[in-house]
Amino acid sequence: MTVPARREAASLLLSLDPPPWFLAHACAVADVAGWLASRLRDQDIEVDVLAAETAALLHDVDKLPAVGRPDGVRHADGSAAWLEAHGMPELATIVRDHPVTRLGDETDAARLAAAPIEARVVAYADKRAGQQLQSMDERFDSWQRRYPAESVSSKDGERRDGKKHGGKRHGGKGKRHGAGKKRRAPWTAEELTLIQARARDLEREICAAAGVAPEDVRRLRWSRRALREAAR
Repeated sequence: MTVPARREAASLLLSLDPPPWFLAHACAVADVAGWLASRLRDQDIEVDVLAAETAALLHDVDKLPAVGRPDGVRHADGSAAWLEAHGMPELATIVRDHPVTRLGDETDAARLAAAPIEARVVAYADKRAGQQLQSMDERFDSWQRRYPAESVSSKDGERRDGKKHGGKRHGGKGKRHGAGKKRRAPWTAEELTLIQARARDLEREICAAAGVAPEDVRRLRWSRRALREAAR
C-alpha cells in the first residue's frame, strides 16, 4: 500500500479508535484538502487528489494513544513514522510538515515550501479547519485561546507564572492531549508575527493556484461517507 483508497484510509483511522473531536478535525481537514486538490486539478495543475485527501484524514494519527510518539519526537514526525511503517511513504512526506509551528522554523518552513503540492495543500487545509471550516483568523484565535500565556512549557513542565503543572485542564489526564504529554509554550509576539505571515503566504499561494479567494474555500464532503462505509 502506498496511497490507500478513501475507504481504506477511513478503515485505518477507525482501527485507531479515534474520539469524536479527533474525527471532526480529521474530516474537516480531509474535506478541505480534497476540495482544494480538486480545484488545483481543474486548473491543470498536476496533483494527486487521493493522496492529498487520505494524507489529510490521517495527518494527526500520532495524537492518538494507539499510535502515540516517543518523548522527543515532534508532532507530525510521529504521524509520518507511523505512515511509513504501514507502507505509505508518500503520505508520510505529505503530513510531516503540516503543523503551524513549523512555520516558525527556518529549516521546516523552507522544506514545506519545497515540498510536493499535496503537502502544502494539507498544511493549508489544517490552517483552515478546526472542528469545521474556518477563516485563518478564526483558526489562529482558536490556537491562541488553547495555548494562553499560562500554558505548560514544553521545555520545563512549568507554567510561565512559575507554578507547577497540575489539574485536569493542564494535567496528564486531559482527554485531548494524553497522559504524560506536555503542552507547548505559547508563541512570543515575534514568533506569532512570523508564523502568521508565512501562513498568509501559503494561503496566497494555494488559493491563487486553485483560482479561488480564501473566503470561497469549501469542503468536498467525502470523509464522513468513507467512514460510514468503512464501519459497515
